[in-house]
Amino acid sequence: MREYLITLLVAATVTYLATPVARRFAIRVGAMTRVRDRDVHTIPTPRLGGAAMFLGMAAALLVASRLPTLQVVNQRFSEPRALLLGGGIVFLIGALDDRFNLDAVTKLAGQILAAAVMVLQGVQLLWLPIPRYGTLILGQDWSVILTVTFIVVVINAVNFIDGLDGLAAGIVGIAALAFFAQAYHLVVQRHVSHALPALLIAVVVAGICLGFLPHNFHPARVFMGDSGSMLIGLLLAASTVSLTGQINPAEAADAYQQYATFLPLLLPFAVLFVPFADLVLAVVRRTKAGRAPWAPDKQHLHHRLLELGHSQRRAVLIMYLWSSLLGAGVVALSIIQGPMIVLSIGGTIAVLTLLLVNMPRMRAAYRAHRHPA
Repeated sequence: MREYLITLLVAATVTYLATPVARRFAIRVGAMTRVRDRDVHTIPTPRLGGAAMFLGMAAALLVASRLPTLQVVNQRFSEPRALLLGGGIVFLIGALDDRFNLDAVTKLAGQILAAAVMVLQGVQLLWLPIPRYGTLILGQDWSVILTVTFIVVVINAVNFIDGLDGLAAGIVGIAALAFFAQAYHLVVQRHVSHALPALLIAVVVAGICLGFLPHNFHPARVFMGDSGSMLIGLLLAASTVSLTGQINPAEAADAYQQYATFLPLLLPFAVLFVPFADLVLAVVRRTKAGRAPWAPDKQHLHHRLLELGHSQRRAVLIMYLWSSLLGAGVVALSIIQGPMIVLSIGGTIAVLTLLLVNMPRMRAAYRAHRHPA
């Protein structure tokens, strides 16, 4: 655990120190986010923050390869090399988009290429744990298709939530910490070596998000851009895929442990459930209005939170709370063999969260009742 903490601190420190340099470079080359009608920021803001995040990742992997226990990961597994190659590809594609605004097809092609490179390096889904039915062993073709699809979906999910200052970095950081907690419990439960790529990747993701967040929280001095959002999305997906390759659900002692093996695949989507739901609602909303599903508007969840009277910071913190609640619920289900306890506690917190969300409206109604016009 101490070496994982060291790795996290290295990732956070390097990212934090490199971000101002990346910001100045972005200004110099003109990688700026202009103010559009649907945006919530009011001044042009430099992006390319992903450059600092990539440096933080590389530094953390280098330090981990020199630590007594974690050096085993570098010696026995291909994930560190896969991260540098695949992460390098999505970072370069994202950096070009930050500067030149690439079209969606080009970015998708780059994401598929990065995912394919990681598959070639051995990072792929080997089996799918299916509760009640056992383990589905994947053939080579299906393994490649599902792995590439999973990585690309998570990359774009993270890219989609990058709409408020600090939102993507905070939520992905929460997801990475939740995944580390769940994976660590799983390897302890199965008596597997603690030096696993999935755990290493999770702390690296958490570290670079924590290091970048002070520069990105409202009012943001720099945006991570696609170079950062696609990078952390790829890393989050890679940690999940890597864990499924190391933990065989067929070795579970009972049915409950089989469920615990299945949950890591759900964790990224659980933490990202709120943004995913926002995406689905946006597509439905635009389609019903006769517009293209990708047509921009100002009716996303964060826009609605702002309309309720929340500040940008409070809106982001509320979404952090939702993501933490969902992530903690998945982790708790894998640890506590009492789903009703988890659901009861989660339901109580959810009710309190809904009250918090509607607090400005309730306060305004109360004032109107006390002081009618």
